[in-house]
Amino acid sequence: MNLTTIDPALVAVVLINFFLLATGRLRAIIYAVAVQGTILGIIYPVAHQGVHESGASVVSLRLLALAAAMIIIKGFVMPQMLNYAMREASVFRRIDPYLGLTASLLLGAGGTGLVMALSSTLPLREEHASHLLVPSALATVLTGFLILTTRREALTQVLGYLVLENGIFIFGLLLVDAMPMLVEVGVLLDLFVGVFVMGIIIHHVNRQFSASTSDHLSALKD
Repeated sequence: MNLTTIDPALVAVVLINFFLLATGRLRAIIYAVAVQGTILGIIYPVAHQGVHESGASVVSLRLLALAAAMIIIKGFVMPQMLNYAMREASVFRRIDPYLGLTASLLLGAGGTGLVMALSSTLPLREEHASHLLVPSALATVLTGFLILTTRREALTQVLGYLVLENGIFIFGLLLVDAMPMLVEVGVLLDLFVGVFVMGIIIHHVNRQFSASTSDHLSALKD
């Protein structure tokens, strides 16, 4: 696995995490999550890169097809679904978080610094210890958790779930040689279905209440 080539992309993922915590514009968050997912789709075949005995690098058509599917679903299909849900449910384009944006950013920055220090103490393989896979994965999971717990709007819960999944996906790159591709396709399908279901829930929340916030999710009835 060529970790050196994906480190700049992982830095971009971490910077997007900071942007997600700092902005209050819902549409900007949707597109930032889409860019983050697209970056992960691009680096996926690079992480899977094999080497022939002659030394030439090889990326199979199956890997390219799966990477293309990830980019299309995460980078284009899901943003369209979320924008459609936002329009149909009349969701406010400015979010009203439980925790202020500045406080969220400071908490995210502090947490990122903490996981950077923590990752250096973990018993990792030599080729993983000196690169950004573990720190960026932990930082992205933390960002997803912060979005889930500090944002009020129901749609941001979906976005937090997507960011959390991106962090788990980065962790999965550590086991890229052992992880069956079928499992990865299954995770991607679960993600797609999860976003679809949450769009339906948001629509029903808006039908019952004047605003689609996470406070109203517990009040839904069959």
